[in-house]
Amino acid sequence: MMDGVSEEAGTKRRGRRPGGGDTRAALIDAARGVFAESGYDGATVRGIAQRAGVDAAMVNHWFGSKEGLFAEAVLQLPFTPHELVGELLDGDVDTLGERLVRRFLGIWDAAGGGTFAAIVRSVASHEQATHVLRDFFIRYVFSEVLRSTGSDQQLFRATLAASQMIGLGMVRYVAKFEPLASADVDTVVTAIAPNLQRYLTGKID
Repeated sequence: MMDGVSEEAGTKRRGRRPGGGDTRAALIDAARGVFAESGYDGATVRGIAQRAGVDAAMVNHWFGSKEGLFAEAVLQLPFTPHELVGELLDGDVDTLGERLVRRFLGIWDAAGGGTFAAIVRSVASHEQATHVLRDFFIRYVFSEVLRSTGSDQQLFRATLAASQMIGLGMVRYVAKFEPLASADVDTVVTAIAPNLQRYLTGKID
């Protein structure tokens, strides 16, 4: 019996080596499906690992946490939402809107708009994917940013800020309305940042 167990375990290790690139790819593929079906809160590390056919410990090994896996698998970001918020808050609060617009344009432009367009298309085709988009913008970025500013009506402000950035992404990368679609980053930042700053710290009523 022990020999049988050892042989089986050895076979599993040969089939999918812990720490191997195939494990990482399998987790990303599985995470995209689970996040789309269940949203961020409903997805579990165990469930994602089970779908990928790997040990749950591999999520921490490769991505550090569920948040890290979400950032890479769904948002295709080279950092976690927590790291993004820390970067955005590293500066004067009065230029927060400018940093936000510039950072998101940098992320999306670097991918040719594909990252944002893919998220929007998944929302259009799968209702649960809406939760993923909402969780990222409202809960894990704008709510966290606003918590540090001390602004009032933080949830309302977060949704206003999200509407600004999602709307910008829709027009620039999905609908591709000109001349906004091909405008340079500085031009877009100059036009959009003041309004986003008002949503975050200015008077809204």
